Amino acid sequence: MARLEPFSLKFHGKPRVDDRRMLRGIIFINRNGLRWRDTPKDYGPQKTLYNRWNRWRNKGIFAQMMVGLAADHGEERTVMIGVTYLKVHHTASSFAVKKGGRGSLFGRTKGGRNAKLHAACHSKGRPLNLFLTAGQVRQYIGARALLNSLPDVDWLLGDRGYDANWFREALKDKGIPPCLSGRRQRKMIVKYDKRRYKRRNRIEIMFGRLNDWRRVATRYDCCPKVFLSVIALAAPIVYWL
Repeated sequence: MARLEPFSLKFHGKPRVDDRRMLRGIIFINRNGLRWRDTPKDYGPQKTLYNRWNRWRNKGIFAQMMVGLAADHGEERTVMIGVTYLKVHHTASSFAVKKGGRGSLFGRTKGGRNAKLHAACHSKGRPLNLFLTAGQVRQYIGARALLNSLPDVDWLLGDRGYDANWFREALKDKGIPPCLSGRRQRKMIVKYDKRRYKRRNRIEIMFGRLNDWRRVATRYDCCPKVFLSVIALAAPIVYWL
């Protein structure tokens, strides 16, 4: 709680329910994939818990926690990028998109309705940056959004989904040597350090630990902002606290 204190909101007036108790309840619900009405009484009134989650989410508290704690990563050697598919529950896909909205950021692929979580992590497998796209979006398109946020490191590891000439050139312009496996369609074989490339399994382990949270592994929320708040809460709790 001392590390989270810079990101907490301060209210004036009537004393409110303890923040630590509320945060524990929010973590319990999102980790176990429960409905808010199923909250145990030990965490306080259900309505208060849901309102606190809504208020913190709308204020961007969970995103600030993720960005603030990851900012002190101190990584100078290796960064890895990757994606994982997140299954969309039928209750989320059944809601209509509001007129003028940006969409729900999920699509239909061979595996059904899903979303794609793009991430960058450092050499110890802790997330540095996360963002969401529809399931059919190509990996190298997601890499374009991650490119500007990459720190100055010695190597970048990624699978063959990121094998694009423009991406390799962009990394060289930033002074980051790429360690990317080549696509099968390439006429010229791309050489890369296979021993170093094996360390990329740490980002897969990172996705696996995030998927231990049921509301991350299965998307119950139609609104992408709400779903990203769940991921932004899970990542600091699992890796940075």
